[in-house]
This record gives sequence, structure tokens and C-alpha cells, in this order.
Amino acid sequence: MPSTTHPPAILLMGPTASGKTAVAVQLATTLPCEIISVDSALVYKGMDIGTAKPDAETLKRAPHHLIDLIEPHESYSAARFRDDALTLMREITERGNIPLLVGGTMLYFKALVEGLNDLPEADSAIRMIIETMAEEDGWPAVHEKLNKVDPQTAARLAPNDAQRIQRALEIYYIEGKSMTDLLKKPKYVYFPYSPIRIALLPGDRAVLHERIAQRFDAILAAGLVDELRSLREEYALEPDMPAMRCVGYRQAWDHLNGKISLDELREQGIAATRQLAKRQLTWLRSTEGLTEFDCLADDVGDLALEYIRQELEAQIVSGSV
Repeated sequence: MPSTTHPPAILLMGPTASGKTAVAVQLATTLPCEIISVDSALVYKGMDIGTAKPDAETLKRAPHHLIDLIEPHESYSAARFRDDALTLMREITERGNIPLLVGGTMLYFKALVEGLNDLPEADSAIRMIIETMAEEDGWPAVHEKLNKVDPQTAARLAPNDAQRIQRALEIYYIEGKSMTDLLKKPKYVYFPYSPIRIALLPGDRAVLHERIAQRFDAILAAGLVDELRSLREEYALEPDMPAMRCVGYRQAWDHLNGKISLDELREQGIAATRQLAKRQLTWLRSTEGLTEFDCLADDVGDLALEYIRQELEAQIVSGSV
């Protein structure tokens, strides 16, 4: 909640293809803001086309923090994002500017504002043991092992949800306690800012779906398949790596392996992107404290800008800034 000692921070959220970048650039070139990307895909170097990463001209006009941080074979977490974002927010505030956090990775927003539970870091040796179990018996059998030690977590995971099953069982092997028990512990929350929360939501979901199709076609035309081919030549990538689970890259991987045609890549990529947007919208519509704007409106940037100016003025008058 805002307090008399907390500086402002703008949180700009929305589903994929809602025009967040355009609105963010308008805000950053009008207000004393610095953009922090809240996107789990933009952190990867070399993954420019499939992630619809802002181009060089856009980044020149409005630089983005927290993009191009790691190589595609590396991993990035919500905990690391929170640490990185809070450090940047402090530095931006000290420069006399306003942090403008923009993106569609809702887990990152949640971790930033609400904090994280104290869960152990990944253990490569234990992960290898679990992966060996899966290779020998299959992930449903590993899921059953999880069910014996943490039935509540197992109940909400599909038997082939390899990533989450592995993490839950890994936690149990490290701590001797289930993820369910550890998540019951209270979280330490540190977010010393007065947030101005904005959501760009579509007034007509069918129009958003058409935008998604158009954007995916543009990504294909720009060379998604060739980009992935080059990445596979440069890095020792595997299909289950976090970077390769990003929408578009999953389907392009199958295409390069001869499993699906280019038409099927397009069809599946668009469908997966729409499912992603659906999950993002579900999260946003269940989140309190958001001021919503129709992302399909021609003047959405102007409306958001005016609202933010009013909020900033109100905080100054009330002493929050």
C-alpha cells in the first residue's frame, strides 16, 4: 500500500499482442520514466524474432532494462527477477526517475509485489537423479513418487508436467519437507513503492486473437525458423530448456526436427499464443487494484498517460511522493 515515504512505480501489464511496448515507449518519452522489462522470454540473448523483442530504434528511443541478460541455454527465475528489478528500481528512483515495469509475465509481477516463499535453490545432482528416474520409468511414475510424499502438489500437476514434478520432488529431497508445507510459511514482503497499476485489456477478444495471428505471421516472415536454426548451431540446446519452451520456439523446434509442417507450425504457434493470452487475461481479471484500459482503443496511450499524470499529482498532493 502507498505510504508517505514510498516513491511511485508504474506497473503496466497486459496479454501478449496488447500493445504494451508502444504504450510504454509513449510513457517513457513523455514522463521521467525508465522501462524495466517484465518478460521471461526477453531475458535471452539472440532470441529476438520469436520473442518480438523491441527493435534497435525502439530501444534507442526508450531503453529497456532486463533484456538480453543470459544465453539461451541458461535459466532465469522469478527470484532473480525480483532481486534484479528491486535493485534497478532503487537506482532509477535515486536518479530522480520513475520505474516503469512493463510486460506479460504475471508470475514476475506477483513475485515483485507480493514476495516469494523461501524455497531451496536448484540442485543439479538431485535433478539428474530425478531425470534418470523419468528416463527409466516415465514421468507418470515420477509423478506417483511425488504423490506419496506431497499428494496436494501432485494432485494439481499433470502426470507428464516434467518441469513442475521435478521441482516439487527436488524440494522434498533437499528439505525433507513437501512443497505444500514450505508454501505455508509466511512470505517476507518488501516492496517500498506506491504502485500505479495499469492493465491493457481487449474490449473484443476476437480482435486480440486476430492481432495474435498477424503478429505470429510477422514473426514467421521475419525468420523465426532460421533464428532457431542458428541458435541450435551456436548453443547446446535441448527442447526442455526454459528458453525452448517459449511459445513459437517449441513449435519451430518440432518443425526443424521434421515433426510438423510449416503450416502446422503456424497453426500450433497461433493456438499456443492465444492460450497464453487467455491465461494472462484470467490472471489480470482476478487481480485487484488494476485500472483497466481497452488496448484496442486508438488513444489508449493518451488515456493511460493522462491517468498516470493524475495519479502522480494525487500522490504529490497527499504526500506519498
